[in-house]
Formats: sequence, structure tokens, C-alpha cells
Amino acid sequence: MKTVGTRVTRQDAAAKATGQAKYVDDIQPSGAIHVATARARVPHARIKGIDVDLARSAPGVVAVLTAADVPGRNLVPLVVNDYPFLADGEVRFVGQAVALIAADTPEQARRAAAAVRVETEACDAVFDAREALRPGAPVVHAPDNAFRRFHVLKGDPDGAFASLCDVVVERTFETDHQVHVYLETQGMVAEPDGRGGVVVTGSMQCPYYVLSAVCAATGLARNMVHVVQSETGGGFGGKEDVPSIVAAHAALVCQRTGRAVKVIYDREEDFTSMSKRHPGWARVRYGATRDGKLVACDVEYVINGGAYVTLSPIVLWRGTVHAAGPYEIPNVRIESVAAATNTVPCGAFRGFGQPQVAFGQESCLDELARELGMDPAELRRRNVLHLGSTTSTGQEIRESCGLSAALETVLEASSWAARRPSLEGQTGTVRRGLGVAVGYYGVGLGAGGKALDRAHAFIQIEADGSVRVAVGTTEMGQGARSEMAQIAADTLSAPLEAVQVLTADTTRVPDSGPTVASRTTIASGKAVMKAAVPLRQCIEGAARRLLGGEPVADGGMLRCGDRSISFADAVAACYAERQPMSSVGQWVSPETSFGENGQGDAYIVYSYIATVAEVEVDLELGTTRVLDIWSAIDVGKAVNPDQVEAQIEGGSVQATGYALMERLSLRRGVIENPNLSSYIIPTTLDVPRIHAFFVEDPYSGGPFGAKGFGEVPMIGTPAAIANAVAHALGARPPALPITPERVLEVRR
Repeated sequence: MKTVGTRVTRQDAAAKATGQAKYVDDIQPSGAIHVATARARVPHARIKGIDVDLARSAPGVVAVLTAADVPGRNLVPLVVNDYPFLADGEVRFVGQAVALIAADTPEQARRAAAAVRVETEACDAVFDAREALRPGAPVVHAPDNAFRRFHVLKGDPDGAFASLCDVVVERTFETDHQVHVYLETQGMVAEPDGRGGVVVTGSMQCPYYVLSAVCAATGLARNMVHVVQSETGGGFGGKEDVPSIVAAHAALVCQRTGRAVKVIYDREEDFTSMSKRHPGWARVRYGATRDGKLVACDVEYVINGGAYVTLSPIVLWRGTVHAAGPYEIPNVRIESVAAATNTVPCGAFRGFGQPQVAFGQESCLDELARELGMDPAELRRRNVLHLGSTTSTGQEIRESCGLSAALETVLEASSWAARRPSLEGQTGTVRRGLGVAVGYYGVGLGAGGKALDRAHAFIQIEADGSVRVAVGTTEMGQGARSEMAQIAADTLSAPLEAVQVLTADTTRVPDSGPTVASRTTIASGKAVMKAAVPLRQCIEGAARRLLGGEPVADGGMLRCGDRSISFADAVAACYAERQPMSSVGQWVSPETSFGENGQGDAYIVYSYIATVAEVEVDLELGTTRVLDIWSAIDVGKAVNPDQVEAQIEGGSVQATGYALMERLSLRRGVIENPNLSSYIIPTTLDVPRIHAFFVEDPYSGGPFGAKGFGEVPMIGTPAAIANAVAHALGARPPALPITPERVLEVRR
């Protein structure tokens, strides 16, 4: 390895730093018209009529579309096809799209959209997930408002709680919505391709999802739809599923008018209508022996999916699999359900169903430590997964398990053993607390999404030795292009500067599955390696003939004794010999399973995190300040250490917001704070000192031993902050975010 494991400059760094990178709002097609969306203003109602006459006659208006104008299938293709592109017959949440208005300017489109009148007949509505599951609740999703249920049973938890546990602790916990707050709001541009098809360019994580959605809405064949990812200003899961809706809206208007179309959401519209992190409720019970060995765990987990199914079943499944925590526990029961309500639909968000329940499990474990009179770090040390352990689904951990090493790393770096006791018995109105949490994350889509868990890559080596790499997973700020270039360069033994990774474009890159679930490194990385291997064999064969012996690759050169040739010279020889200089590689996920009672090998491998947080709490004001975060992640192999550290830092800041301040206020389904003046996120002044570490316990199935890890900082860090707050207060707020009001409430 010459580049893998080194701190290389990202391929897109200069363009982004200098403003040359083109985001969707930078695209200005000639003669483009602009689209605004008329949206529902009630949470649940039957549509009796839509009056668009005023909108159609407004200045500058070019076209008005409702559900009746959708030529294809008016349903977003996802896990369950229940979410219409445009409301048809009913609305289920405030902000649901009802009509599209295209006009010459954005201002004209917005004014005309405000003139659309929707005649409705109100239906009963429900906004709380647990209320929605009760008998007699208003029906959002027939028959019982349950989008999906899961069940895990390992051993005999009832018997274990009754006869084997010396100490049992049970608590309930809640978490709120979280908004992605990507810097760039949703946006798409659609243009006619001159042959009856459409070209859609925009901000997205999953171009092939968008392709499927545009084809569904327009009725066009897949070879008539061309999807291009523009530079994407952040996603965090918020540009996985909902860009399909935005893209389909743009494409429908383009198809109707024959003109270029631009759809750019402002922040309030993005807040109101796009997906969120699922609010969660969890009842967690742990039982242990007197010496701190976990014996049993029982979890009931409910998430609020909102008005349509979207990705809720998969989000719920991941949360279910991990709900007992990264511990070896012989007796486990987990019951989970995703509920339908008349609120904005929820979808993918970094951590994907785990941060909610991880907050509950790690908080409850601290309460168990308190009942045992044991240091919470020691309780974790005695129970974390290691090689040979089995998870709650009965999966044996056979390799790449660096959790113990990660835990010891942060405990040592934070001086836990000395600092934690020193904070006991504080007086005064400002007090400090130190908290610890651990977590694990199944890399990839696992048994819940294995039908999509494959990737393809295409490599073309040009006659001058330059290399093009095409993969279908996307760059959205996480550094994927650079990582793929490093993997390709080392597999080919090419100079890194010779390798260029193409932008995601459905006519140029193969479908590699969604850019989600921290799967890009393994899935696309292995596909790139498989595409590169036959090309390297050709190049080494040419070098062998030129050098008269077995060549040794050395960072862009091939050497044999005192003779050497460059990678480019070897490529030129391959061209002279008419060797194939392009290749396709495919990666398919190893087998996973989730069988009877939720038992099986749920994921191919896990990444692990340990975090210690130190906070300062003002008991009079209720305010909390995070001072330091020490976080260590087992990444298998750090392809680019700079990017690993950046992911830990960025994820820690996002976790700080989730833990302490990000609270979406809804009243009867109406979002009351749809902007960044009242939905509070961390500023630079809120960012703590972040001490980032990584553990390298290689995974044999990953490129050069690497695993995915981008979502992992959201798993343990919010819980560590919550545990630190509880330590400072001597009392535990049972809900996130831990706002000043919640601090003061538990202090009373």
C-alpha cells in the first residue's frame, strides 16, 4: 500500500474551496422555468376539489399540474409504494405536495402556488406514535397504523429475570425529531434531452433511486431518463429517498412543457416537507449478577414513521437488531414497531434507527451501574462484545472486533480513572460530569436489505496511463471519490494523481446500490479492486516482458533489479500489444440472515465506537456545555486518516446538537419552528474539544481491511453526553434533547 493509510488531499478539495464546484443552484439552463409547490395546510383530510384557476391565470405562470396530470404511476417506488408524488384523494400531513406551479420566475411561481385552493373534508388525526397504536385510534395506515413490527428472542429472558439476576433496572426514554440541516437544501434541474426523454441533475445520494422515481412518474423507459448528481452539499440520509419526489416533480413539469425546469427549496419548505429522524420511545430493562455480568435484556421500541411508510421498516429493523447494545447477553427479547401518524414522513438519518434506542440502552446501563455500585466504564468493560461473542441475534463475532481497544483508548485519553472520582461531591451552581458510552453498527444493508447490497465498478485506463474509475455510489462530502481513487491506485500500482473518479451519472456509472449504511468503503471499494485486478495482471505481464523478470510495484513504478519503467510506460506497452484496458468488477454482499425469532447473521461485519464526554451544567440556568469529547472508532483500516478524523469530528458536533438542543416543535402536525432562527443547531461556539482516535482491527472482506464507519459517531456520542449530564446533575433527564427546561425539571 502506497496511498491507502496515508493522509492524501481530497480530489474535490480545491474546487470546493475556491467556489468552482457546481451545486444544483449554480446550474442556469437557458430559458428555464421555476417550480413552486402548493402544499396541504391540514394534517388529515379527504380532497373534495382543487381549484387552480387563480394560479393558472397568475402572471408568468406556464403550467399547473395536479395528481390527474401524472402520466405514469403516482406513487414513489420505495419499500412500500404508498406515498403519492402529488396528493390524490386525501392528504395525510401538513406540507404534503398537492400541485405544481411552473412560472417564469421563482417569485411568480410562489405567488401562484399560494393562490391554489384545496377543498377538503377533515378526518380525525393522530400525532403520537403510541397513541396511534392504541385501539380506536384514527387510521392513517390500515389496518392498525403499524408500518412494520419485528421480534427478537434469544434464550429465556423471562426465566433469567426471575431467577438469575441479582439486580434489575428498567427505565423508559424518548427522543425527538431531528432535522438534517444539510447546508444545501433540496434542488433539481430537469431538461429535455431532444429525443423525448429527460435529463435530471441535482443534489442526491442515490441516483438510481431517482431514476426509478422519474420513470415511475413520467412513464418513460429507463433508457429515456438520464440522472446526474451535481455536487451535493450534505445529505446525512436526508438525500436518500426524498430527492426522488423533488426530481419527479421537476421531470413532470419538464415533460409537460418541453422546457428546462428548476426546483430549489427554501429552508422553510425543506423543513416542512422533507424527511426527518424518527422520534423514538424505548422501554429498556437490564438484569445482571452482583459482579456486573449482564444476564438478560428486554426492550420495547417504538418509532414514529409519520404519514407514509418511506424507509421506516428498514430503519426499524436496524434499530431492532442493535437494541440490546454491543454486549454479550445470553437472554434477550426485543419487540419493535414503526407507527403511522399524521406528521411529516420520517426517513433515513445518520445512524438509521440506532441513536434513539442507543440513548436508551446506554442510559439504562449507567443506571444499572449505579444500582450495582460499579464504575460505568467497568460495567461495560466486563460485557462488551469480543471475538467469539454472540450478538442478540445469535451472530458470532468471528473477526474485526476492536471495541475493547476503542474503550480502553478513550478511557486512557480522558484520564477516566482519575477524573471521574474527582468530580464526585461537587457543590456550587455549575457542575461537571463525565460520561461514557459504547456502540456498534452493522456495516451495509444487512439481512434487512440484502437484495440491494451489491456494487459494480468500471475502470478504463487510457493510453497515456490516466485512469477513469466509475462507481454508482456518490460523493456528498464524506470523501468517497478520494477513497475510491486511493483503493484503485494501490490495486493497480498507479500514481494516485493519475486516477480520476467520475461523478455519479446513470449513463456513465453502474448501479452500485444506495450510498447509505456506511457501505461505500466495503461495497464500492471491493468492486473497484475486483475491476482493477485483471488490469494489473495485464500491466505486470507487459512489465515482465519489458524488464526481463518479475516486476515489483513501487508507487507508480515497476522495478526489476536495477531496471524500472513507469506505470504509464507499462500501459503504453499493453496498448501496443492490444491488451484490454477496461474492466468491470462486481461485489455482492456475503450471505446474511434474520430468521425465526430474529436469529441469524444480521450483518457481514460491525464497526464499533467508544466515547467519553465531559460536560458543564449550570444548575440555575439549566444550560449544558460540552467541554470535551474523546471518541475512538474501530474502522478496520483507515484508508485516509484525515477523513476518519473529520468524520468523527463532524459526527460529534451533530451528536451534540441531537443530545442537547435540536428540538422540532409540532402542534397538531404543524412544524412551528421551520427555520434556523428557532430550530437550534450547534454553532462554532458550541463545538467542544474533540479528540478523535481510530482502532484498526482489519476485516478480511474489506478493501485492504477497511470497514465503513461514517454513521458510527451518531451511535454512542449522544448517549455519552447524556450520561455526563446525568453524572453532573445526580439525576437523569429521560428524553433527548436535554434542553434547559428538561434539566431544570429533573432538578426540582
